[in-house]
Amino acid sequence: MTDQTFSLFNLLGRAWWLVLLRGLAAVVFGVLAFLWPHITLLTFVILYAVYAISDGIFALVAAIRGGEGPRWWLILVGLVSLAAGVVALIWPGITALLLVMVIGAASIVRGVFEIIGAIQLRKVITNEWLLILSGAVSVLFGIAVMIAPQAGALALIWLIAIWAVVFGILTVGFGLRLRSLKS
Repeated sequence: MTDQTFSLFNLLGRAWWLVLLRGLAAVVFGVLAFLWPHITLLTFVILYAVYAISDGIFALVAAIRGGEGPRWWLILVGLVSLAAGVVALIWPGITALLLVMVIGAASIVRGVFEIIGAIQLRKVITNEWLLILSGAVSVLFGIAVMIAPQAGALALIWLIAIWAVVFGILTVGFGLRLRSLKS
């Protein structure tokens, strides 16, 4: 094992709980969206913003905590999530169409970088398919949202809730897998 691979191995082993927290935050966000399907758009914007900001913070903390190794993709995922959350908080009265486009674009970007990150982790861990699959789910979700932005608010809430729960479960699984790397 090279020094860089060993350092990445230690980083991932120590930061497994941050990945787990990202997944749990996504599941909580998705469940809340299922429980309150008739919430107003403003409440939904705030709920999404809180999720996106917390996800961005968890991703950035996970990237910063480590030693050497490729973690630029995690920094970009964190920054994209933070930016999406801040935009949603600054302009809560934006139209549903704009919100859909922001969520869709952020999902596509995050998914692409998660797939890239998983490919880079192939030499360090096995079963990186969980991160690849969560990235693919995010990309597919983002494409679906961008193709049909006129979907009703209720349909959008259900679609986002499904994405968040699936993404969250996959990310929790990946975090638990990383736990085995803890040295």
